[in-house]
Amino acid sequence: MLRERKYLPMGTWMMDTILVLPAVIVALSFHEYAHAKVAYLAGDPTPERMGRVTIDPRAHIDPLGLISLIFIRFGWGRPVIINPSNFKNRRRDSILVGLAGVTANLVLAIVFGLLIAILARINPGFYSNAFGSLVGTMLIQVVILNIGLMLFNLLPIPPLDGFGVAADLFHLHGTMIYEAVYRNSLPILMVAIILGLPGKLLSGPMITIVNFIMTDIARLPGWWVLL
Repeated sequence: MLRERKYLPMGTWMMDTILVLPAVIVALSFHEYAHAKVAYLAGDPTPERMGRVTIDPRAHIDPLGLISLIFIRFGWGRPVIINPSNFKNRRRDSILVGLAGVTANLVLAIVFGLLIAILARINPGFYSNAFGSLVGTMLIQVVILNIGLMLFNLLPIPPLDGFGVAADLFHLHGTMIYEAVYRNSLPILMVAIILGLPGKLLSGPMITIVNFIMTDIARLPGWWVLL
């Protein structure tokens, strides 16, 4: 259902990239804002002092993560620096902060899925004209990118959220495994991306979740015509 982009003509690829940029910015900004906000609410003032408790994209965009999201639809924002010693309950709050970003992406995907459905119901022919088609493409990309970002960040590879949550859940901090993986986090992540592992592992679940949101929650069968 998702179009293969690797063999698209250059002009079409550039248009697709332009249309996907708003989705990238929204997904990354809200993901990192959620981390910062939950950490602040848990008692850590560090994100606020660093100007991260905001949805302003300039505070959250990581160039490499942005490029990764544009080209392979999986990426990350600039990590939010936190000081867990300020948390009211260190282990619990660390897990909540770690899950905040992916939760925000899931909520955003559902909200935009419902928005797409509402527009279709208010004006059944809205997506049939040129302007409506562009709007529909941008909106559905917000759904897809948020689910892609959610799944990618759940991978147990540092510095992704999944690794931090797993470390807190299974008390891995300070162990040899934790130190070895964290020390080599960037090479591990880059090798995974170069080998296309995120796409191979997550494309299926991503399509399944997006389809569930659009078909079962938003009740908009045939949503993929917006792509």
